[in-house]
Amino acid sequence: MKINQNYSNLCESYLFASIAKKTAEYKAKNPQKEIIKLGIGDVTLPLAPSVVAALQRASAEMGVKETFRGYGEYQGYDFLRNAIVGYYAEKGVSLEIDEVFVSEGAKSDVGNILDIFDKDNAVLIPDPVYPVYVDTNVMDGRKIIYLEASAKNGFLPPPDPSVEADIIYLCSPNNPTGAAYDAQGLRAWVDYANDRGAVILYDAAYECFISDKSLPSSIFEIDGAKNCAIEFCSFSKTAGFTGTRCGYTVVPKALIRDGASLNKLWLRRQSTKFNGVSYIVQRGAEAVFSKEGRGETAKNIAYYMDNARLIGDAVAKKGAYYTGGKNSPYVWFECFDKKESWEFFDYLLENYGIVGTPGAGFGEAGKNFFRLTAFNSRENTRKAVDRLLSK
Repeated sequence: MKINQNYSNLCESYLFASIAKKTAEYKAKNPQKEIIKLGIGDVTLPLAPSVVAALQRASAEMGVKETFRGYGEYQGYDFLRNAIVGYYAEKGVSLEIDEVFVSEGAKSDVGNILDIFDKDNAVLIPDPVYPVYVDTNVMDGRKIIYLEASAKNGFLPPPDPSVEADIIYLCSPNNPTGAAYDAQGLRAWVDYANDRGAVILYDAAYECFISDKSLPSSIFEIDGAKNCAIEFCSFSKTAGFTGTRCGYTVVPKALIRDGASLNKLWLRRQSTKFNGVSYIVQRGAEAVFSKEGRGETAKNIAYYMDNARLIGDAVAKKGAYYTGGKNSPYVWFECFDKKESWEFFDYLLENYGIVGTPGAGFGEAGKNFFRLTAFNSRENTRKAVDRLLSK
């Protein structure tokens, strides 16, 4: 019996597990000190009333013989997939219902999608980046090529024609940097992928935070993207489903590689390894797209973005370069006094009682940067900002 030795190439623990451990240790030594957590990207506002009502109705249905549901469709119930298709139509993107796959979240799908690709593929990942992209490919033993994102390119690196890649990860608005590609930037990547026969894995989990309407909120707004891209989205940040779990992945039928339909491969994978999201949760997700749900979730998003603005303004007053905070709930900034990010983590915790996320946890290019999130109460956000500006 042999284990997957690729796991030995991973960091000892997941980034946010390390942060939680360090925070708990500090709290144990300083039990009287108030700590404000602006680290992990978990929401704090409750589910929208219309979503809760839909969850309650669906729960009641499950207790009645005539409306009880057992196993659902592998791709998700039609009522939710049709709502998603309608949402994309508002962006000017035409989808067929069987191009949409409902899942328990973008994180799972971003990792699981690798099942349909051979391990002998070169993977291009921007640095800094969401750790899941790197770790899931390390687990599979794929070759990873890093593309540096930096202040020089606004943390939105363009494709490098000299680099040959088969699988490309893009996230816009980006986690952790908060930077978002414009149409021209995405056009360059779509052209690059189509020229090489590569596939873009496009993480659009934060698309709902884009306030600048000139920026694409889906890669499929770019002509030719259906021939080269798979898009992942989530209700976690859009509607507060971090504890409820629901998302979706769009795999266009036009996406053919090595003579095979990636849509059919993904359906085969899902029908084998996944039994679908619960009926109750899918009814809640459907309510997100209702008129009431859209209005209620928009208020929550605006609340978080006001927090992001407060954090961004405070960082700017401290004289630090930053990205995000305008089309993203994340503020990514250069550590004060040129500190290294884990050192800055300790500095913020000990001097200000603030927990953030060290940029080094997102890659080598992030070692002198730091991420703060807007996912906290207005009271705590103001308190954190006041602390930052106090000295």
